Amino acid sequence: MGAEKYSSYDVLNAFFDDGSFNETDAYLKSGDGKAEAVTGFGTVDGTAVYAFVQNVDVCGGAMSKAQAKKITKLYNAALKTGSPVVGFYHSVGGRLEQRYELLSAYGDILRKSAKLSGVVPQISVVLGNCLGTSALIAAAADYIIMEKDARISVDTTGEKASADENSGSGVVSFVCEGWRACTEKAKALLGYFPANNLEPAPAFETVPAYAQPDKLPKYFADENSLLCVGGGYGEPVCTAFGRVNGYPVGVIVTKGGTISADGAKKMSKHVRFCDAFSIPVITIVDAERFDNLADASKLVSVYAEATAAKISVISGTAVGAVYIALAGTTSGADLVYALPDAVVSPITPKAAAFILDDSIADAPVAEQEALAMDYVKANLSAVKAAEDGYVDDIVGPEGLRDKLVAALDMLSSKRVSTLPKKHTTKI
Repeated sequence: MGAEKYSSYDVLNAFFDDGSFNETDAYLKSGDGKAEAVTGFGTVDGTAVYAFVQNVDVCGGAMSKAQAKKITKLYNAALKTGSPVVGFYHSVGGRLEQRYELLSAYGDILRKSAKLSGVVPQISVVLGNCLGTSALIAAAADYIIMEKDARISVDTTGEKASADENSGSGVVSFVCEGWRACTEKAKALLGYFPANNLEPAPAFETVPAYAQPDKLPKYFADENSLLCVGGGYGEPVCTAFGRVNGYPVGVIVTKGGTISADGAKKMSKHVRFCDAFSIPVITIVDAERFDNLADASKLVSVYAEATAAKISVISGTAVGAVYIALAGTTSGADLVYALPDAVVSPITPKAAAFILDDSIADAPVAEQEALAMDYVKANLSAVKAAEDGYVDDIVGPEGLRDKLVAALDMLSSKRVSTLPKKHTTKI
């Protein structure tokens, strides 16, 4: 049984609320026929959204100066109204007979997309081939959703273009089976975003789900509200969107040990997006070290620059640079909570115990491990960190949700003025 046949209008009608889609530039010509993309606007769960779909039924959806004109006009409208833009990609490439006009068309779209970045949310949905410069345009969006049999690559030969390869490299956030599932994922993702960078994200009526304490985000997040982004890239770091008492938040979870270079990149991307649209960030801290200096340095810069509400929860061990970057004064965290068994240490706890307590090294080898752990509990505990002013409060998993609800409510009016500059030099 072959793949399901569908048209551009099938995609748009499934994506937008019933009867809300309005087509734009419906009669624009490309050569002797219609332009190779359908563009328009409507509502998705009541939120105004712009969208375009490359029309494979017209010259295989090939990029042309007419298609570029439709898409850039859509971007201009989004910039004026502040509404999100979702692009659905499926194309055989470009209309090469247009030569330099085609290059100019690609450039116009890339420039407009870059101008929108950080102003309105952008999502790319890859349903078929998306190769060459089209892949650059799709990748300029904040998130990419990809059908499992689709291909995306800046290489026009399509090498390393599969969904698995791109999700493993962090380029693609979601891989779905079938165009309908891709469309539903785009709708779900939009539910966490504000209309633009001047408005708050929409609130929902939800009920908390009290899960197991070892699943900390599920313990404080609203029922069925967590949506992981980034897939398996950068494990064991997890990035997600969720809701706490109905309000969207960004969630970052470090799961012990070392934060890899990919993990740091994954965290940086998530914080930057959340900060651009003033979505609060909740960071669950449990790690001892960074694996890569360059990416750790960029992550420190991202956290320090972010002015969105930031709450850190030390769930396990926060050591040295990790504590400084994710929970200390450098991170700019508005509030820092710790679970009762958390550990805060300038270096690896066991090493700190041996350095700071000479008697441990003098004890019999069989007893040293237990003595070191006793020292850690007594001197590097969450209580000690709180007494010294490095943790705001100590709270068990069962009380964390209430703390976060109160904190997010207080921080909802947070306003921070930053120094005038064009941009950071860390990328």
